[in-house]
Amino acid sequence: MNLKMKYILGLAVCLLMGTASIQAQKFGYVDSNSILESMPKVKEAESELDALNKQLQAKGQKMMQDFQAKYEELQRKVQAGEITPKDQDIQSAALEEERQKIVAFDQEMQTQMAQKRDSLLAPILEEVRNAIQAVAKDNGYTYVFDGSPGVGVLLYADETTNITSLVKTKLNL
Repeated sequence: MNLKMKYILGLAVCLLMGTASIQAQKFGYVDSNSILESMPKVKEAESELDALNKQLQAKGQKMMQDFQAKYEELQRKVQAGEITPKDQDIQSAALEEERQKIVAFDQEMQTQMAQKRDSLLAPILEEVRNAIQAVAKDNGYTYVFDGSPGVGVLLYADETTNITSLVKTKLNL
């Protein structure tokens, strides 16, 4: 056998092995949004987040109302001529400082909400990820994709490869 024939034979064997390897792979997908919507823990986390958000919003609104009242009072005094220019500057500076505190509070509130969301959802997402991995291993899936609308990049999948119900069963949902 010449070198060219050996090369062609070797290439053919590699192609056959590659094809067999591809055929041995099993693909599946889940709808993670559906799984998360079914979980009571997610509803509890959302409820806790809503409560915190309302509490922080109320504090922020109170700060804004106080600021608005002080601003309107300063405007009234200026229009009535009841305040000296020096006192107006002092009160304006105090109002600017208060406005800065409101801006800082708003940023802090957003950070606080993000941290709380992460702390509440991270263990839930880990539980879902573990369940997906367990179902995939138990059922011989090589790859599992997320086909959730707006999340996944799955353009088409045969419904028989949808393992969402298996994952929900694994999570006792």
